[in-house]
Amino acid sequence: MAISTPQTRQFEAFMTNLSYARRMVKTGGMLTPFRSPTIDIDDFYRAAWVQAVAAIDHWLHEEVLRRVAELAAMDSPEMPYQLRVYELPLHRVEAVRRGEVTLSEAVVEHLREKLAPQALQHPGKISEVLKLVTEKKVWYEAAGCINKEFFQGRTSLNEKKLRSRYLEITQRRNKIAHDADLIDGDLKQRRPIDEAEVTDAIDWIERIALAIAHVLDGEGREVPEGSPAAS
Repeated sequence: MAISTPQTRQFEAFMTNLSYARRMVKTGGMLTPFRSPTIDIDDFYRAAWVQAVAAIDHWLHEEVLRRVAELAAMDSPEMPYQLRVYELPLHRVEAVRRGEVTLSEAVVEHLREKLAPQALQHPGKISEVLKLVTEKKVWYEAAGCINKEFFQGRTSLNEKKLRSRYLEITQRRNKIAHDADLIDGDLKQRRPIDEAEVTDAIDWIERIALAIAHVLDGEGREVPEGSPAAS
């Protein structure tokens, strides 16, 4: 058993964005026999890596905003502590008072502005933002979910290992995006990369996103056999 794709617009967009990354990997593999001095096939893999990290970063932003909107609209005393004490600037409070926007809309608009410049590529930052929508230990529970649902107990992944794996993936993305993937101290030679390595990174990103969604929802969903995330 594994976890199915959540039926939300946000997760559908994530899966679409991840499919772009997989297509880049496939294209790189198809062009491998035609390597030439003018075509660096590895650049398709690097582009796929960056796209995959962008996909989960974007999903995390949109997922938090969606859940905050729902929770704020409920105005429940059981909402997460960090959302209950969330502060709004006076001009947004006044807009709510005048009836120009709902409280939920005001909170989401302000949060969107705050999150826009922030990259959710560090496990600690993700934990901090997710506290607005849950009080669960997301990385701890996500690790357990991956062990059980994806690997049927054959792995001993824990919170520390999962955070480390995610950080490895995002740090390699930053090397590609900001340092042209050059080896430290070298201005010409780039780090090696291959189809298997980037495919594994994409698969891990999908597993992590599915596991986080599972934790946030508090329930699992079955997926058809053969899904990359289920292997």
